Amino acid sequence: MTKLFKNLWYGFDLSRKIFLNFVFFLIIVLIISVIVSSDGKPKVENGVALVLQPNGFIVEQLTYTDPIDKAMQEATGSQDAPETSLYDLIEALDNAKDDKRITSLVISTSYLWGAGVTKLQDLANAIKDFKTSGKKVIAFDDNFSQSQYFLAAQADEVIMSPQGGIFLTGFARIGTYFKSFLDKLGVNVHVFKVGTFKSAVEPFIRDNMSDAAKQANKAWMSDLWSEFQQDLAETRSLTSDDITSYINNYKENLIANDGNSATIALEAGLVDKLMTRIEFRDQMIELVGLDEKTKSFKSISHTRYLKAIKSPFNHINSNTSKVAVITAKGNILDGEHKEGAIGGDTVARLIRKTRNNKNVKAIVLRVDSGGGSAFASEVIRQELVKAQADGIKVVTSMGDVAASGGYWIAATSDEIWARPSTITGSIGIFGMVPTFEKPLNKWGIFRDGVGTTKYSNPVDGGMPLSDDVAEIIQTSINAGYDNFLSLVSEGRGMNKEDVDKIAQGRVWSGKKAHELGLVDNLGGLSEAIKSAAKLADIENYDVLYVKRKLSENEIFLKELFNQSQVKDLVQQKQVNNRKADLKGQLINQVSSGLKLLTQWNDPDSSYATCFCEVR
Repeated sequence: MTKLFKNLWYGFDLSRKIFLNFVFFLIIVLIISVIVSSDGKPKVENGVALVLQPNGFIVEQLTYTDPIDKAMQEATGSQDAPETSLYDLIEALDNAKDDKRITSLVISTSYLWGAGVTKLQDLANAIKDFKTSGKKVIAFDDNFSQSQYFLAAQADEVIMSPQGGIFLTGFARIGTYFKSFLDKLGVNVHVFKVGTFKSAVEPFIRDNMSDAAKQANKAWMSDLWSEFQQDLAETRSLTSDDITSYINNYKENLIANDGNSATIALEAGLVDKLMTRIEFRDQMIELVGLDEKTKSFKSISHTRYLKAIKSPFNHINSNTSKVAVITAKGNILDGEHKEGAIGGDTVARLIRKTRNNKNVKAIVLRVDSGGGSAFASEVIRQELVKAQADGIKVVTSMGDVAASGGYWIAATSDEIWARPSTITGSIGIFGMVPTFEKPLNKWGIFRDGVGTTKYSNPVDGGMPLSDDVAEIIQTSINAGYDNFLSLVSEGRGMNKEDVDKIAQGRVWSGKKAHELGLVDNLGGLSEAIKSAAKLADIENYDVLYVKRKLSENEIFLKELFNQSQVKDLVQQKQVNNRKADLKGQLINQVSSGLKLLTQWNDPDSSYATCFCEVR
């Protein structure tokens, strides 16, 4: 009987292995067939129009998403907000400018969810450079939001649907406040901060924005709006007063024109023509010719164009001097993190790897961050200081936001560059410890015990925070702020008292920060790179973009899911990538605010964070 059962089990186990191996090899065969049958690199036909169509948010660095998770999200229509790399758009424009196969540029903003002012300005400069080729630039869409219109306005000709409209709004800083919600839950939020204007903690301790925060926010937003409005007016040969009048009189003009918003935009000089989609398509066919397959005008998207012109081999000359560019984008968190957040250890390792490259003579740190962990910020800054000690010049280039922890990592650079529309400063620090004893006690859950010393259990989420521990945390926060002032004082060549006057957690525009001495020069990334080379005294150099090295598994999955046929199968089920409706936006805002509580992981519970985006 024992022998019989053994034989039966052996047979069952063998069958199971054969079946699993069969399934495994079948998957391998399917993967290989997809790769082999891929249509390879797209071809760029002669006489086509390049279509610049950003999808989602325009970002400094794409957030890393596991390829399998991404494919599943796209297939089910539950994907995160789409992203388009700013530098992919600029690279496409730079190459298309001198590409004789490209005859014109079409700007389509239908799927653009938004972009920071500095990114819009960088992209606008690239479009202006493209226009020097003499090639026609046309923008068309049904409607334009504010950021969409800024991009479209760079065209030689802006065309809109007769049923469309342009709704310019100005800038706002709107936060979601949770105090009453947390009170109802019984959560005690213990806050420790330094700085009159350090308002990042206000959502957790107030139900509205403080007067100090309103004052500071209004000041820097006014600077940004003035810059944005002036750029927009100059592009359309208007004045800032024309833009202001269009906004302030929108309601009256809409009533006077029987609700026809397209006519208002046309009469105000914001658009050049009103056309239906069919009329626009016919105009483009007349300009560049008919594509027999699509029955539309001959075109190639910027994503396919980049795929067509990029070499599969990224050759780097190992003999030339290098200016290395390292991007720090997102919340600053302690430890290792993939793209989308700034891992203190991750970015520090990139800097360490870069400074050990004998050909690197300068590092440009591109910062797009409102800050985060004070500890992780200092880990990154220390690696930059070591690079300087090794004789490497360090220059910081600020993107949309380089505030709080984002300014911390930049403070001791040899030079700091920002756009006038950059949001920076917020030199301050805070700590926050939530405890949940009230809701736990309400449901009959209690925590109790003993320890060997007074501070055996200093912070316990299920117990009240003692006065002694609170005083210890506040003392540490005070010391952290003093340290922040000291490193800014050292890096900017200012005395600490003067730094304190412009610190206190207050946010500044790049323009004002330049006036205050927090920034050395006004300009974008390209200007910062040139300046870094000049500081390093090198004339002939290559720009080296330093990125996290993907694991073999990440590379395999990325290549697999980048195959065109796999993407086509996914895109058949992909939902429309237009921006979420008002309900979705509100839910996202509330959930993202609460999500920060789970992301903050500073070992000392000390944070240099600025909630200073504009909408």
